[in-house]
Amino acid sequence: MSNLLNTESLADGLTSMGLSDWPDAMRALLDTRMSAETHGDFERWRDILSALPNAAANPVRLRELLLGLSPWRKGPFSVAGVEIDAEWRSDRKWARLAGAVQALDGRRVLDVGCGNGYYALQMRKAGASIVIGVDPTLVYVMQFLAINTFERDANIFVLPLRLEELPPARSSFDTTFSMGVLYHQRSPIDHLRRLRTTLRPDGQLVLETIYVPGQESYACTPKDRYARMRNVWLLPTIAELTTWLARSGYRDIEIVDRSITNADEQRTTEWMPFESLREALDPDDPSRTVEGWPAPHRVVVTAISP
Repeated sequence: MSNLLNTESLADGLTSMGLSDWPDAMRALLDTRMSAETHGDFERWRDILSALPNAAANPVRLRELLLGLSPWRKGPFSVAGVEIDAEWRSDRKWARLAGAVQALDGRRVLDVGCGNGYYALQMRKAGASIVIGVDPTLVYVMQFLAINTFERDANIFVLPLRLEELPPARSSFDTTFSMGVLYHQRSPIDHLRRLRTTLRPDGQLVLETIYVPGQESYACTPKDRYARMRNVWLLPTIAELTTWLARSGYRDIEIVDRSITNADEQRTTEWMPFESLREALDPDDPSRTVEGWPAPHRVVVTAISP
């Protein structure tokens, strides 16, 4: 596997979970993903990572290097005196859900669609023994590696993979997070069932997704885009979402948070200079998207694996 990943610690951690076959099973795909074959900026990003340790005492140079890994979607981070003001104030989402999650002390955690590992770092701070994050976007993996150059946490791993590309998890995780992923799935029930296979009996799923307001049980499919995103497939009401979870085999389903995303929590910054939520909302009615859908309503749901 790529020498940028802490493969020895990864193999040790997976072996402790009974997943000793994972490193060999993932090796070829990880080698491909962690290379210029996957992204033309790979070598530039790798050079940035190599330069970070020597820049630790020079905030101006360090800031320049970290900006070279933009866009930073999740944050904020504070790195050796450099403040990374990411697009999302992810600390607010974590504050909303942290109290509802089962205690993470000693738990083995899978974070699906983990981005740059912001939440994975919070999970470790909350006591998780190991966090395996997966996200197919290579720049997010490089951002995590940059942050972890300074955090030096040997028990967090962010792998450039999708959930369905992982070897069978054989119910090895105590807690599985899937945040901001479900509405990108063509088959959300298949996603929920696949998540369930990662969890041990009585393990906890923490799911965060967009929903549409309404008391009835139904789901909507945007004809083209939702909030300017093309890859949004199904937006359920909360009643429909809980039905999906129950039909997927979960029990003790609880709604632990509802919120409406606003342009203070998700916005353009120097670290993510492209258009953000504000441009996705109707300027005359910010309660609607530019396509006429309700603005993003988000729900956090917990559920228990049988």
